Amino acid sequence: MSMTLSRSKPLPADEFDFRDVVREGDTVTWPQAIGEPLALTQRLVAQVAELPKLSLFFGMSSSRTLSAELAKYFTLFALNGAGSNRRLSGLTDIVPAAVSTIPALLRSRRIPVDVTLIRVRPLPDGRYTTGTVSDFSKAMVEAARCVVAEIDHRLPITGQDAVIPAEAIHHFVLAGPDEVLMPDPEPSLTETAVAARVAAFIPDGATVQLGVGTLPVAVARALRDHRELGVHSGVISDAYVDLVERGAITNARKGIDAGLTVNGGLFGTKRLLDHADGNPTIAMRSSDHTHSVHIMAQLLNFYSINSALEIDLTGQVNSEEAGGRYLGAVGGQLDFVRGAQLSPGGRSILALPSTTPDCKVSRITSRLGGPVTTPRSDIDVVITEHGVADLRGASFSERTRRLIAIAHPDFRDDLRAASRREG
Repeated sequence: MSMTLSRSKPLPADEFDFRDVVREGDTVTWPQAIGEPLALTQRLVAQVAELPKLSLFFGMSSSRTLSAELAKYFTLFALNGAGSNRRLSGLTDIVPAAVSTIPALLRSRRIPVDVTLIRVRPLPDGRYTTGTVSDFSKAMVEAARCVVAEIDHRLPITGQDAVIPAEAIHHFVLAGPDEVLMPDPEPSLTETAVAARVAAFIPDGATVQLGVGTLPVAVARALRDHRELGVHSGVISDAYVDLVERGAITNARKGIDAGLTVNGGLFGTKRLLDHADGNPTIAMRSSDHTHSVHIMAQLLNFYSINSALEIDLTGQVNSEEAGGRYLGAVGGQLDFVRGAQLSPGGRSILALPSTTPDCKVSRITSRLGGPVTTPRSDIDVVITEHGVADLRGASFSERTRRLIAIAHPDFRDDLRAASRREG
């Protein structure tokens, strides 16, 4: 089997034969969410019965490529249970790694990668850009024995850590008509109320972490009338474009990376991709930059905003499991929680609705039903639709009082009784 570079005319993806590049026991990987090269991953799945035993390693999925049926053929490893990964709950072996550590884990082969599949767009200088994703895609390329690239001219031209040298790519195929796009979801009324309290807590001139999902979208909308905000984030969505167009984001008062929106993923639709195409204010960086506490410590007034599945009365946070299913992630939460508190004037916000959507279960609880994602020693401020609880330096008893005060009123008496029983 030769790993010499293939510089012939790119094949249609459905003519590419994975038997020419994979070996028994290999791990195949690709960038997460909108970075997934759909023509290649669909071809891989189509050939599943012809291939040797392989492992697949992936982050958050936003496509329907992977199904429960594939667990009979592939060993599945994932970084989280978010997005369409939820359909694979119980079938996927989770790698509980902080996002800041993933590039180093890949390069050192602590997380082994043999074949990497990517989407790229050619650049005028002969290199390629992965366009939408830079979080750990470059590390995936550097770690792999073989890199197969899907050429897609729909990708935005972006730089920094999204740029891949031509010599790193062994085979090229043509992109198909399908691509992953991620429209912003619509927040609930409760999430909108939580977001209003979060926005009221954030001052003008702050640098903020914006993510994806219903609550981050609600927070972004609630920040529309703020001024001179900066952005340093793992990912951004279409809601970011709204803030730029309203003049809320200038990136002028960040302390470092002035004038730049630093992020590792454009998780949106064509609107966001068109905004980012050739835009010098968009900096695509690896997660060992976006999630570095040393970088965040240099930002001024950095406010990180994260959510959770539940939080207990001592301040322990579970963002991974609910009802015995792995639905979330270790992700970058603890990176951002710690980084924001090292920033001069920075704060770490943990925001969540006070109950599950059916209002039957309090998300502020006496005991966690899953693992501790963020320890109580790192918690800063917790916000629900019912108020703000500042837990910095607070004792167990004071934390209990403050968290019960922002719990849903229907559950406060039960929480008080549980706290007395458990001392």
